[in-house]
Amino acid sequence: MKTSVFLGTLAAAGLAAGVAAAGTLADVKAKGFVQCGISTGVAGFAFTTAAGEWDGFDIDICRAVATAVFGDPKAVKFTPTTGKTRFTALASGEIDMLSRNTTWTYSRDVDLKLTFLGVNYYDGQGFMVPTALGVNSATELDGATVCIQTGTTTELNLADFFRANDISYEPVPVETNAEARAKYLAGACDVYTTDASGLAATRSTFENPDDHVILPEIISKEPLGPLVRHGDNEWGDVVRWTLNVLIIAEEKGITAANVGDMAAAPGKDPEINRLLGTEGEYGAMMGLSKDWAAKVIAAIGNYGEVFEKHIGVNTAIGLPRGLNAQWTDGGLIYSPPYR
Repeated sequence: MKTSVFLGTLAAAGLAAGVAAAGTLADVKAKGFVQCGISTGVAGFAFTTAAGEWDGFDIDICRAVATAVFGDPKAVKFTPTTGKTRFTALASGEIDMLSRNTTWTYSRDVDLKLTFLGVNYYDGQGFMVPTALGVNSATELDGATVCIQTGTTTELNLADFFRANDISYEPVPVETNAEARAKYLAGACDVYTTDASGLAATRSTFENPDDHVILPEIISKEPLGPLVRHGDNEWGDVVRWTLNVLIIAEEKGITAANVGDMAAAPGKDPEINRLLGTEGEYGAMMGLSKDWAAKVIAAIGNYGEVFEKHIGVNTAIGLPRGLNAQWTDGGLIYSPPYR
């Protein structure tokens, strides 16, 4: 679910140069909502409910930003994008931000002129195969047909892995996760490869998940997170610190349930007081309300609550925290200080 460094690079860079002012905080405030680019659908991360509303781990990042700006998690509109279209949608100003399992890489940052604002999920590319194949390692996939989303760095990682292991494969190109799921289940490919989280999400939707195994190899680093265009610094600060607020809130034990009480009765921790707007004028620094962060936590919860609600071990996706645990618990989730 990562977009390639080679598809649309020049076009996206040119569009970014021509949309210097679009997507700024002032523009978003003027139109009254955040236009958020998302995936076309990945269980747990971005999916539609029975009521037809978008929900999920990545969706909550969008709703958190809308709450930061407007105090309303519903002040957001969603634009589904594919691996091929998402960077162009952002560069052209069609969307204000992208929250869509997007890997932070050098070329996207530098060449595409996009600004990554932190990591909300540390991932890596893996492989899923039917248990009936009897395969125990990705090194046993010589000659396999592989479903792979076009316009993704997954293509590059796959080629590197097979070349390094001196084995061959036949790519079966797909546009979306839904198409990959359908072709894989129909036997049009032996293997599906994407981020390990995406594999777990896809497998959770199968009628018989245990008939499929995610192989042990993780062949890449995939730090995923939200992004905006280069030069959109004021807007970028809002998105960056909204993500950081969710992370700090978990670290400090602030939840959707207790944030109101903690804001009403400031305690001895000065960082909590600054975060909840009871000390200092930190919201004003970004053109937001004094209690903007408290509103975000009340509406969305902290990082851990969002994780466990949508993709944690007690969900159908069943992902352990692993690298996505707080730094205090041996993970990589860490925010700069709020001061």
